[in-house]
Amino acid sequence: MQIHNNTLIVECTAYDFKEMLERKKVKSWLKSVSAFANTDGGSLFYGVSDEGEIVGLENAQADADFISEMIKARLDPVPEVQLIPIKHEGRTLLEVKVKSGVLTPYYYYQDGTHTAFIRIGNESVECNAQQLLSLVLKGTHMTWDSLPTQVDANKHSFVILANTFREQTHQEWNDKYLESFGLVTSDSKLTNAGLLFVDNCTVFQSRIFCTRWTGLYKDNAISSIEHRANLILLLKYGMDFIKNYSMSGWVKMPNYRLNLPDYSDRAIFEGLVLIHRDYTVMGGEVHIDIYDDRVELVSPGAMLDGTQIQDRDIYKVPSMRRNPVIADTFTQLDYMEKRGSGLRKMRELTEKLPNFLPGKEPQYQTEATSFYTTFYNLNWGENGRIPVEEVANRVNSTLEKYPVNKESSVEKFGVNTKMFDANGESSVEKFGVKEEKASKRVSRTGQKIIDLVISDPSITAEAMSARIGVSKRAVEKNIKKVV
Repeated sequence: MQIHNNTLIVECTAYDFKEMLERKKVKSWLKSVSAFANTDGGSLFYGVSDEGEIVGLENAQADADFISEMIKARLDPVPEVQLIPIKHEGRTLLEVKVKSGVLTPYYYYQDGTHTAFIRIGNESVECNAQQLLSLVLKGTHMTWDSLPTQVDANKHSFVILANTFREQTHQEWNDKYLESFGLVTSDSKLTNAGLLFVDNCTVFQSRIFCTRWTGLYKDNAISSIEHRANLILLLKYGMDFIKNYSMSGWVKMPNYRLNLPDYSDRAIFEGLVLIHRDYTVMGGEVHIDIYDDRVELVSPGAMLDGTQIQDRDIYKVPSMRRNPVIADTFTQLDYMEKRGSGLRKMRELTEKLPNFLPGKEPQYQTEATSFYTTFYNLNWGENGRIPVEEVANRVNSTLEKYPVNKESSVEKFGVNTKMFDANGESSVEKFGVKEEKASKRVSRTGQKIIDLVISDPSITAEAMSARIGVSKRAVEKNIKKVV
């Protein structure tokens, strides 16, 4: 807690201010105790006005006794609470510090009715059905994706999962993995996660809606399609749709072609991996909306701790997985990392593109039940698509200050990334900038390797092999040729 000029910092997700203790309408403050216990914890400060001004309490001891009595009488189960008196310039205020509970949900009880609250922004709001289910699962130390169903696993196949595992890991598939991944129980029943990975997935809320809009707003749609399939196919369909409606410019370099994509494919992939969405929302689905200047991904489910991502430093957001079984399965497929760095990785991958400009970083926003991720078109300006000459000049300037992908394999390979002088003798053709022929040209496979490295600087030789369709040894030979 910070006090400045006799004023506390403003109300937020973790703090609530009360000028005095309301004894007749205890629900007005007990709902905050319930909400703090059900989410990430927090404190109520008594003797503080809504504006944060410290006014003090007349009898802090009596107020503390009443608060303690009401919490034990009206909350079920009773959360862990500390009552802390604070002296400041002759005034006494009282902090009611509520810990994040492990026995959720914590209900407010009155007249035979149990009501649970959660914290959203600076408000304590009543739980809806999906939020209550999430709290029940949290209190039983289970997640929705780990719950067993009554569906027999032997009536379903996992061919798509098995083939993807072979392609991604270059290892043989074993049906025993289904149980170790948490997709099938020991008595051969599918879990909820298993239902999402079977070949003929019929989970209604496992859908994506893809729309390409004309212009910058939701007006007329150029294309709109709905997909219902297992998670692996949904990820593929979503990526294919975005690639079909995005472009990639390029600039001719002395020995190779430097791609200038609208978006980082890998960053988009990280944002689209369907592990964080809330599958308990029966009417929810993922929306992919493509505009001229941006791609927006909307997923059901806000932050697990009740905070709003737009108020957080994404480099300090701890890894909290809503669907750990799904997340672990995608990790086994080498689609993602275990350390929960997706938000940071999306931003860093975008910033490493040669045509990136400050202000074009991916943006994140949460509402009560939704998570929004926005990727901005790097080749789009205030007046539309940026002319090639301007992109070339900008890339040239960027390369001089920051060599392309300092940490990428491109630099390790020794590729010459010096940009031609855009003001010199050159001709522009579509997105390409021509200059005199180099003495040695990169092969088609070598160009694909460079494109992959620029798109994803962390890509491995094994991953390149799978993406290009050649052996790992062939990839390594081509890397030497590129050097």
